[in-house]
Amino acid sequence: MNFRFRKYGRAGGFLLVLLATACQRQSLATANLLPAAGPAASIAEATLPSVTTGVSEALAIARKENISRVAYDLQLTIPAQKTEPILAVESVSFTLRDNQQPVQFDFKAPTANLQRVVVNGQPVPIDYRNEHLVLPAAALKRGRNVTEIRLVAGEQSLNRNADYLYTLLVPDRARTVFPVFDQPNLKATFKLALTVPRLWQAVANAPLVDSTESTLDGRVPGFKTYQFATSDSISTYLFSFAAGRFSRLNRTLNGRSMTLLHRETDPAKLRLSLDSIFQLHADALQFMQQYTGLPYPFQKFDFVSIPDFQYGGMEHVGAIDYKASTLFLDEGATQDQLLARSNLVAHETAHMWFGDLVTMQWFNDVWMKEVFANFMADKVTQVAVKNSNYDLKFVIDHYPAAYGIDRTAGANPIRQPLANLQDAGSLYGNIIYHKAPIMMRQLERLMGPEAFQQGLREYLRKYAGGNATWPDLIALLDARTPADLQAWNQVWVNQPGRPVFAHTLKTIGGKITELTLTQRAEDGSERLWPQLFEILLVYPGGRTKELTVNMTDRAVALTQAVGEPVPSFILFNSTGLGYGVFPVASQLTAQVARLKNPVARAAAYVNLYENMLNGQVIKPLELLTVYRQAFTREPEELNLKLLTGQASDIFWHFLSPAQRLTVGPGLEQDLWAALQQNPAGNSKKLLFKTYQSIALSRPAQARLYQIWQTEKAPNGVKLTEDDYTALALALAVRDYPAGPGAAPESILVQQLARVKNVDRRRRLEFLMPALAPDVATRDAFFASLKDEKNREKEAWVSAALGYLHHPLRQSASEKYLPTSLELLEEIQLTGDIFFPYSWLQATLGGYQSPAAASTVRTFLQAHPDYNPKLRAKLLQAADDLFRAEKLAQ
Repeated sequence: MNFRFRKYGRAGGFLLVLLATACQRQSLATANLLPAAGPAASIAEATLPSVTTGVSEALAIARKENISRVAYDLQLTIPAQKTEPILAVESVSFTLRDNQQPVQFDFKAPTANLQRVVVNGQPVPIDYRNEHLVLPAAALKRGRNVTEIRLVAGEQSLNRNADYLYTLLVPDRARTVFPVFDQPNLKATFKLALTVPRLWQAVANAPLVDSTESTLDGRVPGFKTYQFATSDSISTYLFSFAAGRFSRLNRTLNGRSMTLLHRETDPAKLRLSLDSIFQLHADALQFMQQYTGLPYPFQKFDFVSIPDFQYGGMEHVGAIDYKASTLFLDEGATQDQLLARSNLVAHETAHMWFGDLVTMQWFNDVWMKEVFANFMADKVTQVAVKNSNYDLKFVIDHYPAAYGIDRTAGANPIRQPLANLQDAGSLYGNIIYHKAPIMMRQLERLMGPEAFQQGLREYLRKYAGGNATWPDLIALLDARTPADLQAWNQVWVNQPGRPVFAHTLKTIGGKITELTLTQRAEDGSERLWPQLFEILLVYPGGRTKELTVNMTDRAVALTQAVGEPVPSFILFNSTGLGYGVFPVASQLTAQVARLKNPVARAAAYVNLYENMLNGQVIKPLELLTVYRQAFTREPEELNLKLLTGQASDIFWHFLSPAQRLTVGPGLEQDLWAALQQNPAGNSKKLLFKTYQSIALSRPAQARLYQIWQTEKAPNGVKLTEDDYTALALALAVRDYPAGPGAAPESILVQQLARVKNVDRRRRLEFLMPALAPDVATRDAFFASLKDEKNREKEAWVSAALGYLHHPLRQSASEKYLPTSLELLEEIQLTGDIFFPYSWLQATLGGYQSPAAASTVRTFLQAHPDYNPKLRAKLLQAADDLFRAEKLAQ
């Protein structure tokens, strides 16, 4: 195909342009692909993409122009035994504009899985190459075509367990199960029949039509076939089913019928969680319908709770998947856990409109669906959870996570180019999930909430049932504001990084005569981030005055400050809405706990931490001292979570081993004293968890062992089975003896006997070799991870790596680092979207040694042509390691 480049409007981004016919202009315009060929051109005259691995953007463009009205009819037979193959019969109907070129189905599985292919009633030879099943042009016709395929289903993304399985097909994993046009803008309907063991339950995108007892081949009894209706038109990554030994519950709230499949067996968790789970979904649906002005857009609304699901949740139409541990909470749940559950449910529910109803054209805009899901989830939680502090939760949820990536040498923009869907997983991360909501809230503030909401409503109405791009939305919003959103978009969305702020204060006679704020790009470039935020003038006695800054230029004078009394100090970004590295006054360290507004305190904690990481104003040990004093002074649970988390990070990442041994006993005492003094049960639990995290001294470890052994929590703290398992793991990684002459692993053996739920038992069994006291067992465990079959439970693997590379084990584990880095490319190809970064974070996150930093640098130097997105992930994960090295100097 012929391509050329064209600039897009004021945004200045280069966009790929396909030479196509004039009649194709409208369909391509929605994808930002502007045709250049004359009306006489035809698809057959162009050079169509070659058959290459993955799903290339060029192939996706060509197929979108030629293929429409896709429908899949899929029959799957799932044996009871995990080792037996899953047989499949697939029928794909589609309409062709032009039949002079072959058609490529995407299919990533062994060639032997394909058994028979029939096109329009005629058998054709199986032409399988480079992850594609190629249909010959001679067998195709203009108009409607039907392809029938018999195969053994691929299992990479079927997530088979002993007695259940579930699909997870984002971003391009539908092709790992059956042949498919695996691109988001070829939406299709799915008609599914599942034959499964008789006692299994099943759920899919569409409503259940019927279920019938059946046999396999007329000889094996005890099976059931679930026949589902034809689904709504959806993108292939949203096709989903789950089947297995689940309990089924049905509820109707606000006139909406909902079904939950789950495997939870803890009566307390069931009693305390079920009503909340259904109510949170009902509340989220009600909010989304009111905000968007559109009713729920699909046939049904069900959800599945899955043990150790790879993500928090996945927004499959009609069959949302959730990680069980996030949904099912117990009486020991903290406010943060309750808010996280509400936010997760709201996030996945919001996806029904943003992502499922209106879907991105191509996965370079995957961030769009995620930013709106998070943006809406924050709004829903503000309404759905009583006494939730929306602004405080926003700061704590988003800023540390966004800064954690944007401050690194591997920082990526919100919107990234993508040439092949096989690399789409590398687009996901904290920039999408946490910087983008900050950006979106700035955009809402710039436009005004009403104009912003009306723009979103227009967007959903215009593109309902179809696909859209970020420029499509920006164009709609730009028409509703005098601001230049294209220029604003260029720095906020299309480029990485953050600004660094400074200020100049001039005074005469105790009055302010000038207060000027300046900003510069952290990377030294000439960029400018237009934004609105507040500063707080803080005076003796607790009096304050808040001023709003409209940072439209590199330097802005705050005329409203002139004539005000000189403050004791200035707190920057006091409402937590600005973005960047803000200056901190030396007086802040002594005054932060006295700030009355919890949002201002949260912003101050974040500002202090970022300046510490940059080597400015305050050193790690000094900031840890500030936080130790705040343990007893911070009344807000969410803020206590933030500062205890930062304190733990400073302790393990930025203090030397010698400093830890010196500081540790005093830190333990401070945490235990704060635990005793704090009247709130949830805050007590946060302090206890931090005590458990940093315990180094034998007295502290003995106290933890006594709590675990007797299952008697500290007064006012509620510990559950999961908490005692975490406590046993913490003792095991410290090689704490379970008694005179006893081996450390016996703590885990005893804990395993206490765990009754089969899924939680399997998880602990998996982790135990990673915590073994002998190096040989740990070596064997790490070696086993080279086989992708042993990495199937990604959440288990990440947890195990965290213990394997714990700071207390690093002298024996540093040797794993080179192999861990060498495995990264394979993990990106075989694992799910978050796994490459979680693999790196769990591997590198606890290191601070020059030797570990040298290993990373040596690897990068030895691979100058390394995959750029994976290189960025590595630099992101290694940033604390590099900073620890620099701060130590």
